[in-house]
Amino acid sequence: MQLTILDPGHFHAALVQKNMYAHIDDTVHVYAPAGPDLDDYLRQIESYNARAENPTRWRVLPHVGPDFLERFVAKRSGDVAVIAGNNRRKTEYLSRAVAAGYHVLADKPMAIDGAGFEALGRAFELARKKGVLLYDIMTERHEITTLLQRDFSTIASVFGELLDGATEHPAVTKESVHHFSKLVSGVLIKRPAWFFDTAQQGEGLVDITTHLVDLMQWECFPEQVLDYRTDVRIENARRWATEITRAEFAQATRLDDYPDFLQKDVQANGSLHTYANGEINYTIKGVHARISVRWNLAAPPGAGDTHFSVMRGSRANLVIRQGEAEAYRPVLYIEPAERAGSGLAEALAHALSQVQSTYPGVGLKRLDGVWEVTVPPTYHVGHEAHFGQVTEQFLRYVANGALPAWEVPNMLAKYNTTTQALAIAKS
Repeated sequence: MQLTILDPGHFHAALVQKNMYAHIDDTVHVYAPAGPDLDDYLRQIESYNARAENPTRWRVLPHVGPDFLERFVAKRSGDVAVIAGNNRRKTEYLSRAVAAGYHVLADKPMAIDGAGFEALGRAFELARKKGVLLYDIMTERHEITTLLQRDFSTIASVFGELLDGATEHPAVTKESVHHFSKLVSGVLIKRPAWFFDTAQQGEGLVDITTHLVDLMQWECFPEQVLDYRTDVRIENARRWATEITRAEFAQATRLDDYPDFLQKDVQANGSLHTYANGEINYTIKGVHARISVRWNLAAPPGAGDTHFSVMRGSRANLVIRQGEAEAYRPVLYIEPAERAGSGLAEALAHALSQVQSTYPGVGLKRLDGVWEVTVPPTYHVGHEAHFGQVTEQFLRYVANGALPAWEVPNMLAKYNTTTQALAIAKS
């Protein structure tokens, strides 16, 4: 098979190509307009090809010009289209790719508003008729502490049953902190200016929250088909802006000033307000969840993007922390629930052997009233490696000719949740 990259405006497009894949041709066609986004992508691919350790061998054939989309559709130069860039046209791009007969691996989010969600539904229906697969890049499903949180939640002797919770005390909480300025592949990332424009990137409620809503569904209702029309109910949602100074904007973008399309968001004091933050309180099948995302300019020294997650069960709570105490690496803790009763230690001892059959080397360390799940360093492959893992999984689905039956309805449930939450927050 052959990859085709469409308008790679986000560094995630390059991360899909950080490694080579069996049965994927070394030649990659790229359709894009001329400009800095394409230049950054090409430089990143060249750096992978030139690195000393395990270099890639991609041969990139650019098709550059204002008519790039029409040429992409007419020529159909590959089998799998990778779409990761400006989100304003994301749903249009993936719809056109599906109509042209490409399998599509799209970066999140695939929809950033209600109109985009409706178009996404039509794209999934067209993909079904065309016999092609449409899939989004859910990297966080491959993070080891999340995998272990999911596994332990299926062991009734340890976790018990997932609680229903309440709005003020949800059964599931997921919080994510991200940073505009950070290292990618060892280099300080340069953000495109449009990344700060919610009309192009999408607000925080429909961007990073895509991962968190996905994990809520994937962990709490594994392999179950969800119907957004009957199973999901949003209770409330809110949004707020990150304030970015001109100096901070310059640090993140390498630009001296805000472009014209951002002037609408510039405040009287000269700072830029970007609605990158948000919170959703909602239920799935009666289970209360709270999802929140926050964006800062840069992380403290030694830190990076962080994740906090709680699943509350009748016997134990499964908690992922990634703070200073964990040296900013995710760690899973198992904490007895208030009414856990006796026998949790014995149940954990038996459960550990079950978990170790899938993840050899994982262990338990008793702390003050809780257990820390210890994980060998080899499992902490890092966020960038997860893009390759998602791509490998998608290529297996393509080879088999189908996604799991629950994936498409649950993607629709996910994007309905985020886009509906945005509409509620803005109202």
